[in-house]
Amino acid sequence: MSSTSPKALRSPAQIPSRPLGAVSDGDGLVTARIPLVGGTPAVPGGFAPKAFVGEVVPFTVVAFREGHDLIGVQVRLTSPDGDETLHRLTPFLDGSDRWGAEIAIDLQGRWTFRFEAFSDDFATWAHAAEVKVAAGVDVPVMAALGAELLTRAAAEKDRPAAQRRRLTDIAAALTGGDAATTTAASTDAELAGFFRDRPLMTLRSSSAARPLLVERTAAGVGAWYEFFPRSEGAKRLKDGTVKSGTFRTAAKRLPAVAAMGFDVIYLVPVHPIGTTNRKGRNNTLTTEPGDPGSPYAIGSADGGHDAIHPELGKPADFRAFVRAARNEGLEVALDLALQASPDHPWVDEHPEWFTTLPDGTIAYAENPPKKYQDIYPLNFDNDPAGIYQEMLRIVQHWVREGVKIFRVDNPHTKPLQFWEWLIATVNAQDPDVIFLAEAFTRPAVMRALAAVGFQQSYSYFTWRNTKAELEEFLTSVSHETSDYMRPNLFVNTHDILTEYLQFGGRAAYRIRACIAATAAPVYGVYAGYELFENVARPGSEENIDNEKYEFKFRDWEGAEAAGDSLAPLLRRLNEIRTAHPALRQLRNLSVHWSDDDSVLVYSKHLDAAFTGTGQSDTILVIANVDPHSVRETTVHLDTTIWGVPPGEQFEVEDLLTGDVWTWADHNYVRLDAFAEPVHILKVRRRA
Repeated sequence: MSSTSPKALRSPAQIPSRPLGAVSDGDGLVTARIPLVGGTPAVPGGFAPKAFVGEVVPFTVVAFREGHDLIGVQVRLTSPDGDETLHRLTPFLDGSDRWGAEIAIDLQGRWTFRFEAFSDDFATWAHAAEVKVAAGVDVPVMAALGAELLTRAAAEKDRPAAQRRRLTDIAAALTGGDAATTTAASTDAELAGFFRDRPLMTLRSSSAARPLLVERTAAGVGAWYEFFPRSEGAKRLKDGTVKSGTFRTAAKRLPAVAAMGFDVIYLVPVHPIGTTNRKGRNNTLTTEPGDPGSPYAIGSADGGHDAIHPELGKPADFRAFVRAARNEGLEVALDLALQASPDHPWVDEHPEWFTTLPDGTIAYAENPPKKYQDIYPLNFDNDPAGIYQEMLRIVQHWVREGVKIFRVDNPHTKPLQFWEWLIATVNAQDPDVIFLAEAFTRPAVMRALAAVGFQQSYSYFTWRNTKAELEEFLTSVSHETSDYMRPNLFVNTHDILTEYLQFGGRAAYRIRACIAATAAPVYGVYAGYELFENVARPGSEENIDNEKYEFKFRDWEGAEAAGDSLAPLLRRLNEIRTAHPALRQLRNLSVHWSDDDSVLVYSKHLDAAFTGTGQSDTILVIANVDPHSVRETTVHLDTTIWGVPPGEQFEVEDLLTGDVWTWADHNYVRLDAFAEPVHILKVRRRA
């Protein structure tokens, strides 16, 4: 005899429908009638997943029910304008009970989505009728059930009148109960289409509504070019000192950058530079007359983070530079380095914002073994309210000056809570503002910064150079973290010159540029990359005579005229990116195989439904990642990804050389690191 009180029992009609994993409201049940488990897009910690305008987002969920009856699953999207759309999911058919659909998101703002499941009554009947009638089992019963089901559907007033008449006619025919009519109805493609577009649903279940933050396209797509404005137009004087370039001279470089196909021009800090403990060439503690100092040692008597270095010009000159960039199709990104030189006005006005040592001095920045005696880090636990508001004021100042993109220096050295607050506050006022996290740090920290709001992130790409490393890395960023972390694949920076580039020669520069430009929709280069600047300061991973501590003089035009520049390749890569929408997506990368440990193979495929041309777009990249050798091997492709059956031939065109070959799923390749180390192939058509 049960000890449960009858009053505690509830009838099925009283049981609410909730997804598996929902929180009980006191009735003791957390499972929906048709369970909906997990679901993507999703972000650890409960933050909103992200997408960008034009991104094709995969929506997936696990859904199932007891027995053999068939179910349907859909996702209900609500746009920022309040418009709702329904999208049917299809089963993966791999035994996982996963369902999915790809949906292109076309409007910036905060969306919501919820998964819905239901008993698909027509599909269940059609499947049972087809099987049973063929076996001669329960034929009259299946006919009667079909007639009843179609009559019920015909009574739905929101179905088109012509469709309702057809349903009524077939229902009448089924009343005869013969096998031929029942089989014809259960296999009728038009009839199945009626119910695919508008299913006959019972046992409806729904997940909770979830957020999806959709940001502007530039948050997820772009080609970045970094340079130091002071070097562009700098002149060496007769006494050996250097006259700094200005915003006006730097603007003369913009047409060439735009001509290479870049769309973001990223500037290191442009603020006054302190003189106390100023660093000399190659980060020495001894300066020579005219040494400009590190632009990251921000602040002097001329002002702080809201000021312009006097040698670069005036605020009006900066605004003119922004306008000139915009006229060339370039958007300005500005370095946001929240730290101070010993001469920054904050040191006198807010000494509580820094860490004071027992001897009374202020602690300078360190990243062992590196020391930055010219920089004081902020202590965000000392007067957090004051620091938070000042940092917000700085960002708002530059937004008013026309800057909508910030590359944030070392964000992992500031509290995560601060970034969540700052980015949310800024984006609430202006959702077009983009923050790039320069955080080469532990995976959990890097991912957390992305989760709390950073629209883009530097990544480990710079140090992933072997085939195995790149396969793992590219799979991770395109599938495991793509709901919230967008990698910006910089090939180098003013602080990073990897051993691969130092010792790989010019082939290494070509290989890395080709992979960066095709593997993710956002990538970047630091000025000098096109000139193969690969000499490092001994024992370090940065260029000797680092531009961070001195002026650089480069002959861009002369190098290209002499055939000694990578600019033509960068130009071609950006042309390819513009022409092929598959390369402007993050989540569509698939790794394939080769028999050689140094030949990397991957594809980017975009279905015809999303290209805007009516034709699908498929790019294959085959890269010899060993810059010191010639490699011959066989590559093995899963051609079903772009709709070609195994063994069937198709044509590919090398977008770098123009060569055309007939390929199938197994192909011989030869990649010479000293000539053409990479194929970028367009799947053109079947042969």
